[in-house]
Amino acid sequence: MISFRVPPLDLGSLVDSDDEDDFSYIPLSTAHIHFNPPKLSSALDWVTPCQISYSQHHLNELDQNIIPEDLPAPTEKYKLKYQQYKTEMKEGYKHYSRKSAEKTKSNITCQQFPRSKIDDKESVAAEKKKQTVAEQVMIDHLSRAVISDPEQNLTSEKQSASILPHPKMAPLRFRKRTLHETKIRTHSTLTENVLSNKLQFDCRIISRNGHDTCRELIGFFFTHDQSLTIYEYRQFGKNRSNVLPFIQKNIYSHQHGRRKGKQYQLGDFYIGANLTFLSSDHPSLPESIKENKLLTLRITNIDRIALDSLKTASEEHVDDVTNQEANDRLVLKAIQDVLKVKLHKRGVRILTGLGKYFQQLDKEGSGFLDKADCKQALKRFNLEVSEKDFESLWLILNGCGSGKVDYGEFKRAITGEMNEYRKSFVRKAFMKLDFNKTGSVSITDIRKCYCAKKHPQVISGHSTEEEIKSSFLETLKDAGSMSDEVSYCEFEDYYEGLSIGITDDEDFVNIIRTPWGI
Repeated sequence: MISFRVPPLDLGSLVDSDDEDDFSYIPLSTAHIHFNPPKLSSALDWVTPCQISYSQHHLNELDQNIIPEDLPAPTEKYKLKYQQYKTEMKEGYKHYSRKSAEKTKSNITCQQFPRSKIDDKESVAAEKKKQTVAEQVMIDHLSRAVISDPEQNLTSEKQSASILPHPKMAPLRFRKRTLHETKIRTHSTLTENVLSNKLQFDCRIISRNGHDTCRELIGFFFTHDQSLTIYEYRQFGKNRSNVLPFIQKNIYSHQHGRRKGKQYQLGDFYIGANLTFLSSDHPSLPESIKENKLLTLRITNIDRIALDSLKTASEEHVDDVTNQEANDRLVLKAIQDVLKVKLHKRGVRILTGLGKYFQQLDKEGSGFLDKADCKQALKRFNLEVSEKDFESLWLILNGCGSGKVDYGEFKRAITGEMNEYRKSFVRKAFMKLDFNKTGSVSITDIRKCYCAKKHPQVISGHSTEEEIKSSFLETLKDAGSMSDEVSYCEFEDYYEGLSIGITDDEDFVNIIRTPWGI
C-alpha cells in the first residue's frame, strides 16, 4: 500500500502582500476579525435610513469588543481604492433613491387623484358618443335627400323604359336603394359643406317621468336654413349602441313663453335655455312624452367654439322680447332672494315636501295647478310672498292665459334651480342606480348602493354610518309618493334642497360622488 503524507496547513502565512496593504504580520492566534473603515460616518453614507440605527448599533459593538487600538494606518493605495468604492456606492444609492422617489410620488398621485383618470375616461367616452351622433346626422342628411326625392324614380324609370324588366323583379320605386345607386343630383340635395355650419348641443327632457328625463339627447342647429334636429343616443349593454332621430330636421318655433310663435335663432341656444315643441307635431315620440301637450328640452351643454364662430358670422338684433325676458328674470330673482333665507336651513325638507304636496293636489295627474292651489302650497310651507310679487310671478308663468301652470315650473320659479353642471352629476348618480332605466329606484337598491363611510359626521365620530344612511333613506321615503320606491324627480328634489346651502360647485359634486362612487 502506498501512503501519502499531507503537509500541515500553515494559516499564519496567509496574509496580504505589501502591495495590497502595509499591515504587519499578526499571528492568527492573536488576530481579531475586524472591519476598519477610515471614518464611521463616511462608511454609512450609502446606508438607507431604516438601516442606520441597526448598523450603528453593531458597529459600536465592533469598536468596543473587536477592533484593537494599535492597528497600523492603511496605505495610500488602499485609501484610493476605498475612495473609489465609496464614490461608486454613493452614486448608486443616489440613482436608487431617485427611482424610488419617482415611484413613490407616482403611487401617491394615483392614490390621491384617481378621479382624474376616471374623468378623462368619461370625457373620452362622451366625445366618442357625440362624434358617433354627428356622423349619423351627416349620413342621414347627405343621403336621404337624394334617395327619397320623387325625381329619382321618374328619371330612373325613363332611363330603364327601353329595357324589358324581368317578370319577377319589383319596380324600381319599391326597391331599397342606396346613395351609390342614384343617377341624378336633385334640387333638395344637401352638401357636406352646408351641413358643417352647425351648432351641436346636449339637452335633456324636463319631465316628471324619470325614464324620459334620463334620455341622452344631442341636438344640431343648422345656420344655412335655421333648422334644427335632435337625436337620441341609446346604449344597449357595453358594446351595442343606436342613434335615432328624436326630433326630425325642420324649422321650428317657440311654443311657450314670451317668444311663443317666433322662429328659433342662434341667440336662443345657450346652456340653461329651454326649447319647446308641440308633442302632436311629432308622432314618432314615445307615448309617455305625447301624454303632455308640450315637450320642453333644456340645453345642458353646448359647443362654445362653434357658437362663438357662428355668432361672429351672424347679425341678430336685440328686440323687445329680449328686454321683457330680462325683466322677468329680475322679478324671479327678487322672489327667490326673499325665500332663500327660509330655504337655506330647511331646503331638503321643504323642497321634497313641496313636491309631494303638489302631487297630492294634482288629482287629475295632469301636472298643472290653478292659482288657489299654488297659493295654498306656499302658505302651508311658510313660503309666502307679497301679493304684488305673486301676481307678477303668475303673469310670467301663465303667459298663455289658461288659468293653470305647470307646478314643476312654478316650483323652479320660486326656489330657483341648481345649475346644469350640478344636475349632470345628480342624473349620473340616479342612472347608476336605475340600471334598468325604469325611472324609479327601490329603497332596497338605494340602501345597498349608498355608502356613508366618508361622511364628515362619521369621520368625526358624531354619527355612525348606519345613522347617516337611515336619515338619508327616511328623507327620501317621506318625499316619495310610494313608500318603497323613489322617482327621479323625488331624488332630484332632495339634492335640489341640499344645493341651496352649498355655494361651491366642486363641494356639491364631491357630496354626490363620495356616497355613490361616481
